[in-house]
Amino acid sequence: MADPLDKATSQAPATLGEGCLSRYDPDDMGPETGTDFPDAAQLWEELYKPNADKSKPA
Repeated sequence: MADPLDKATSQAPATLGEGCLSRYDPDDMGPETGTDFPDAAQLWEELYKPNADKSKPA
């Protein structure tokens, strides 16, 4: 039987490591793989800024 992934329209980036240490290879990712997110730092600040206020002693 043919591999069903041969019909896929997208492919995951290459991985490094094995098992629970497996991760996507940063050198294989880029804007063409949908990993370009220029507003990530702003989103991070918006999501975690309220948590920073809670951790300060009253």
